[in-house]
Amino acid sequence: MGGLGALVRGMAALALALAVAVGASAPGRGPSPPAAASSASGTPPQRVLVIPVRGNIEPGLARFVMRGLAQAQRERAAVLLEISTFGGRVDGATEIRGAIDAAVDAGVPLAAWVPDRAISAGALIAIAAPALYMAPDATLGAAEPRPADEKTISFVRAEFEAAARSRGRDPQVAAAMVDKDVAIPQLVERGHILTLTGERAHAIGFIEGLADSRQEALARAGWAGLPVDELAPTAGERLARFVTDPVVAPILLSIGMAGLVAEFYVPGFGFPGIVGLASLALFFGGHLLAGVAGWEAALLFLVGVVLMAVELVMPGFGIFGMAGLLAMGAAIVLVTGDVRRGLEALLAGIVVTLAVVVALGRVAGRRGLWRRLALPTRLGEAEGVRSTAADPTLVGQRGRALTPLRPAGTAAVGGRRVDVVTEGEYLPAGTAVEVIRVEGRRVVVRAVAGDGMDRPGADGGEGPGPRTGERA
Repeated sequence: MGGLGALVRGMAALALALAVAVGASAPGRGPSPPAAASSASGTPPQRVLVIPVRGNIEPGLARFVMRGLAQAQRERAAVLLEISTFGGRVDGATEIRGAIDAAVDAGVPLAAWVPDRAISAGALIAIAAPALYMAPDATLGAAEPRPADEKTISFVRAEFEAAARSRGRDPQVAAAMVDKDVAIPQLVERGHILTLTGERAHAIGFIEGLADSRQEALARAGWAGLPVDELAPTAGERLARFVTDPVVAPILLSIGMAGLVAEFYVPGFGFPGIVGLASLALFFGGHLLAGVAGWEAALLFLVGVVLMAVELVMPGFGIFGMAGLLAMGAAIVLVTGDVRRGLEALLAGIVVTLAVVVALGRVAGRRGLWRRLALPTRLGEAEGVRSTAADPTLVGQRGRALTPLRPAGTAAVGGRRVDVVTEGEYLPAGTAVEVIRVEGRRVVVRAVAGDGMDRPGADGGEGPGPRTGERA
């Protein structure tokens, strides 16, 4: 009997040990995997850094998370990502996922907790964590991208599958969150996007456990009792997040472009110009702070502005203007870091600017602003003015450039001063020229060999006659 009793006691002890082991390894019922509880070196962390992942996912948030992960690595702290988001930009989410992988590879203990929702791009960040905990009623998934074309869906689905597979999660479940063509029996039908509650995700073994509060999530991860600090964004990071928001960025760009255009309707430099420059400074400065683009994008935009100014001051048949528009458009696309979003922002800016131009044109017409900027009186031959268009006899006459022609300037032709333009070449003052055609008010000349003064009517001086367009 003594031997039998010892055997029974031994079996009971073994059963108890097995029960404890099963309970400890069950998802959500004990400590999380070693990857979350301790570093790769086996040294337990001495403190926990909570990195909040809230609001829109965008490049500014990615920079914030990367700073927190780098700080945790330096201080040998564990990281709890507290995720609460409806999603955002895929490039921001993939950048955060890459930073998570790098931190885990460097030995940073990391877990994620979803108190309410991790939707769309936020789901990718949550799945990328080595240990994932959710509140029972929290939601995870609904990550179909926009636009939902085959190319974009294929890319985002591959990202979700890779993230899930790297953490030992079912990649098909992750794929069903992105692609509605994925069907999983008793979970999601074909034609529907998968969204899981915390309880459902726990039941199918997709997450490590359930946690109603941050303290419970820390306990599940094995970090109960450790000092906890929450990472706070700097002023620059707040600005970068605000400016790179997918809604705010196009608005700032539109205000900036419209403000500069409106400045042309206001004498001197006034309020529209200040608002326009401030909006553009926020647009480019915020993206630079977020690390989306470098200074080359801002410099390219300034080059575009300079080319537009050159077109206004020295007409070049639209070449400078088109080059300026292309440079400004390319700068906007570069600074947003995404071609589609950059083009959308540029299109929004152009539409708003055109609307402002039309509105200001109507207001200027009703209030008589045009009469303040232009002379309303018409002067004809009765007033002693003879227009260039009424003098085709200038064709073939020779004279001399009184000012540099760049390509526009003034020349003395037929004993009077005439506003002329070359076919594109620059000519210094004193060059002998010949009128080759008259196009309305536009007198086109070219350089001639010799002194150009051998034809009747040619005159190298200013002459006594009136300048075209001046009163006699």
